[in-house]
Amino acid sequence: MTAHDPGGERRRQVLQAIQRATEPVGVAGIAEQVGIHPNTARFHLDALVDAGIVERIMGTPSGPGRPRAVYLPRPGRARGDERRYRMLAEILLGYVTSTTTEPAPAATEMGRAWGAHLIDRPVPSQTITRAGATDRLVAMLDDLGFAPEAVPRDGGVPDRVLLRHCPFLELAERHRDIVCPLHLGLMQGALSELRAPVTATALEPFAEPDACVTHLAPANARTA
Repeated sequence: MTAHDPGGERRRQVLQAIQRATEPVGVAGIAEQVGIHPNTARFHLDALVDAGIVERIMGTPSGPGRPRAVYLPRPGRARGDERRYRMLAEILLGYVTSTTTEPAPAATEMGRAWGAHLIDRPVPSQTITRAGATDRLVAMLDDLGFAPEAVPRDGGVPDRVLLRHCPFLELAERHRDIVCPLHLGLMQGALSELRAPVTATALEPFAEPDACVTHLAPANARTA
């Protein structure tokens, strides 16, 4: 089950029962609505609380003894953790396009800033080699979901990085003039932050049937 639907159909029913309630509801009330044993309801409720989708609070005491726990949707996640990040990305890309006559350079600069922020930096006294910088770049790209592969030239140091998966493919298909320069800037910013003797000079979108190709060259080479 995905983050939108943790635990299967039964857990979805438990979540929906909480969402339908006009006030915080207890285990017994949820069990009755869904038609399950209270222990089963409690199991799914614990999982929803652990996932951060539901909050558990102590209800108002109705008599002697400890007040019972009641449950309510967590603010901002009442739709079961549904998010619209792609819509947000479309809005931001549209803003970049509409506010500059040269969106590609602007996107590259944004990418450089983020690449410098994301890269795993060496300790101050460590001198980074081309191979070491490429390894750190590949690790960063892998963390971001690009499925990167460094390709050595004639058995030597890598001069290309293949990006076999684009985590922003749907956006890149519509906004290649922004997304691809942003990716190039991401790599350039990371390598610049490392003060590496290598940089990314160009990114060829979909240059191979299953990959985009990033070209690497000495850091004094002209970037594209």
